[in-house]
Amino acid sequence: MKEIITERLVIRKFTENDGEDLYEYFSNPKVLEFEPYKPYSKEKSYSEAKRRAGDERFLAVCLKSGKLIGNFYFAKEEFETWEVGYVFNEMYWGNGYATEGLLALMKYGFQELGARRMIAMCDPQNPHSWKLLERVGMRREGTLLQNVYFFTDEDGNPIWKDTYEYGILKSEFQ
Repeated sequence: MKEIITERLVIRKFTENDGEDLYEYFSNPKVLEFEPYKPYSKEKSYSEAKRRAGDERFLAVCLKSGKLIGNFYFAKEEFETWEVGYVFNEMYWGNGYATEGLLALMKYGFQELGARRMIAMCDPQNPHSWKLLERVGMRREGTLLQNVYFFTDEDGNPIWKDTYEYGILKSEFQ
């Protein structure tokens, strides 16, 4: 994957040196409220940065200053379909960085990787996420009821969650 440069951002592969910035937002429970993991320790964040440096599916989203402010998950699925996901540092919410980065990533996927379709999943209880997907032109294609759980209750029973599924075809992307 090549670097993607926008007006304000650089989207690149992770490096082992991204641990401190990753910790800044992976230690925040509010940022991880809808993610399948609990807040990370500093040590675990550094380890995760090292792991992601070797995993092409995770992309660092940085300000042009070099500051890591979030990340994308971007993986090829079947039938020329790519799935995208995202997590951003709360200190940078509300500035349009996720929209700017996601539009650039989608353009790259459609124009350079030959994607035919892109999909994304999000929690119906996370309006910031599904509004972002709608802002970049994706349409809600369905609601999956109680299709996934990340955690269990005190008795070990799954805490089921619903999922909104979004998609967009190359022919629809502006």
